[in-house]
Amino acid sequence: MCVNRRSGEACGVPHSGLVDERAPMTRLTLISRDACHLCERAEQVLDRIGEPWHRVDVDSSVELVRDYGDRVPVLLLDGREHGYWRIEEERLRRDLAKPPGSPPW
Repeated sequence: MCVNRRSGEACGVPHSGLVDERAPMTRLTLISRDACHLCERAEQVLDRIGEPWHRVDVDSSVELVRDYGDRVPVLLLDGREHGYWRIEEERLRRDLAKPPGSPPW
């Protein structure tokens, strides 16, 4: 299940066509699982950054498990993979300052 961490509303994930078009758009999606210490640390970094973000449980979809199951947490920025296992806070802040859809380099 995908949940907006600030509002508590359900949301979609920009991956493999699994997007709920009714969901508010955010630039950041964290793909994680319960009882994952790296996922908890990633959530703390995202909360510190202060941008709206969504959490998606990797175990909620066969496609997500196939694509991300052994690498959680995985951070998506504008629907593209930004990194996994650990969030590079400085890099993320720099990339968030760019307009949405900008090339990653």
